[in-house]
Amino acid sequence: MNYPENLQKGDTIGICAPSGGITKPEKIRKLDLAIDTLKSMGYKVLESASVRKEEKGRSTSADRRAKEFMELLENEEVKLIIFATGGDFLCEMLDYLDFEKIKTLKPKWLQGYSDITGISFLFNTMLDIPSIYGQTVKDYAMKPLHRSLVDALEISSGKEIVQNSFEMYEKEWQDNENPYAPYNVTEKVEWKNVTGEKRIEMQGRALGGCLDCIKGFIGTKYDNISNYLEKYKEDGFVWFLECFEMNTPELFRVLWQMKNADYFKYCNRNYIWKTTYD
Repeated sequence: MNYPENLQKGDTIGICAPSGGITKPEKIRKLDLAIDTLKSMGYKVLESASVRKEEKGRSTSADRRAKEFMELLENEEVKLIIFATGGDFLCEMLDYLDFEKIKTLKPKWLQGYSDITGISFLFNTMLDIPSIYGQTVKDYAMKPLHRSLVDALEISSGKEIVQNSFEMYEKEWQDNENPYAPYNVTEKVEWKNVTGEKRIEMQGRALGGCLDCIKGFIGTKYDNISNYLEKYKEDGFVWFLECFEMNTPELFRVLWQMKNADYFKYCNRNYIWKTTYD
């Protein structure tokens, strides 16, 4: 893997919007506070021109989004890029990225989730560059910072962390007017598995993201999964997957499609593929 340089105090964190943008006043307020937090932690912040714009679910045109992302990648002072927000249309800008040029640049840490999978998954599987599947920049407004936000910066700083399970999770997201509000964690975390085993152990390379995005790559010119899996087959893989708006039958079909496209080849835990109906 092409590991990026470690983030250090005094380095620059870039913010760009390759999918949606931030325009609602309450979210602009959170963005400003998040930037203040990052600066107070000792980092410089460089914000791309289209972060605070949006039209029809896009921060700006596809080619402009690609250009602003490339500008941060080419800026040697930027060591980490935290994306502004998710969305629905990041895939449009991929055709405007110069992947051959990106291969010649120093790799950078990338952080985001949801539609940001459109970038992070390809950087993993096409460019051998790891990424951080975590919160977008606005969450850094909360006080105190959730452990996961601190962990993400620790990882980009080159520190090894032990990531234990969280005790509580957020069942329902609340659009809280308080920009400092923490996550609405109300439910106790409970781990379940399909085999009923009391203990499961596995190791391997973590790979995954948002299924709504990953399914779009299957069979396209961006589908390099076969080469990637063969390259690291000795390590094996642990997939992490989440979905945003698929119903149960569609979720089943996408997993079936991935299985038959050999995406789950070399998984370090394999279960019998079966369907049960209640």
